[in-house]
Amino acid sequence: MIPGMPGDSQVYLNGEFTRVDEAKISVLDRGFIFGDGIYEVVPVYHGKPFRMTEHMNRLDRSLQALRIPSPKSREQWLDLVNELIRRSATPSCVVYLQVTRGVYKREHAFPTAEITPTVFGMTTEFTPPTVEQRERGINVISIPDERWLHCEIKSVSLLGNVLARQQAAEAGVDEVIQFRDGFLTEGSSSNFWVVSAGKLLAPPKDNLILEGIRYGFMAELAEETGVPFEARRITQDEVVSADEILVTSATKEVLPVLQLDGKPVGNGRSGPVYAKLRAAYDARIAAL
Repeated sequence: MIPGMPGDSQVYLNGEFTRVDEAKISVLDRGFIFGDGIYEVVPVYHGKPFRMTEHMNRLDRSLQALRIPSPKSREQWLDLVNELIRRSATPSCVVYLQVTRGVYKREHAFPTAEITPTVFGMTTEFTPPTVEQRERGINVISIPDERWLHCEIKSVSLLGNVLARQQAAEAGVDEVIQFRDGFLTEGSSSNFWVVSAGKLLAPPKDNLILEGIRYGFMAELAEETGVPFEARRITQDEVVSADEILVTSATKEVLPVLQLDGKPVGNGRSGPVYAKLRAAYDARIAAL
C-alpha cells in the first residue's frame, strides 16, 4: 500500500508500464543514493499537455547541466506523455517524468563505466484552482533562501524545498516567499511576481531560481494584455510595499497573494493586473 495513491495506478519504469505498488528500482540507483537526477511536471488539460515544447526544453537543459545523456528523443518523450495520459483515470492530470543517472556502485564521482539512465513516469490527479480559490488567493510567509546555488536545474535533490514548504505548513499558510541577501528569489515550488505602479516585475532568470514554465508564459500574457513587464532584482522592501503579488506554478496556475507575513498585500484583494493576466491565462487554456 502506498498512502494517498491507488495501488493499481499505472506508472512507467524503464520501458514498461506497471502498477505503482509493483514498480521497483535498485537501492543503488543514483537518484535514490545521491538525488542524482532531474524531473519535469507537465499539466494536462482535457487530454492535452500544456506547453510541452517548453517543458521538453527545460528537461534537456537540466539533463545537460548534470551531463546525463537524454534517454529519449523529443518524439519518444511525447509518445510516453501521451501514453501516460491515455492510461490516466482522468483527462485533466499532471504528468511527472524523472530521469536519474542510473545504477552503479556508491561512489560520488560520475560512473566510469557506461550505465543506462533510469526513466520513470506517472500521472496524478489535477484540479485547477476553483473560482473560490482564485478569489481567496493565498497567504505566504517570508523566509531566508537557504538552498544551494543551482536552483535553475530541476533536480530531484529537493530537501531545501521540502524544508521550506514544511515551514509554510507549520505556519498554517499556503507557501513561503524566499529572499537571498535581501532580494526576492522564489517559493518552495513556485515563482513569485510583484506588481508596482501597474508594472509586472519578476526576478531575473539566473541560478537562484528555477525558471517555471509560466515565467515565459506570463511575459507573453503581459505583452498580450498591455501590462508593462520587467525582469530585475527585486528587494524585500519592494515586495512588502507591492500593490499586488502573484504566484505561479503548474498546479496553482496564477493566483493572487493576499496576505504576506500576516499583513494584507495592497488593499487585501486581488488587483487589476491579476485580473487581466488571469483572464488571458484562461483564454489560452480554453483554446487548447
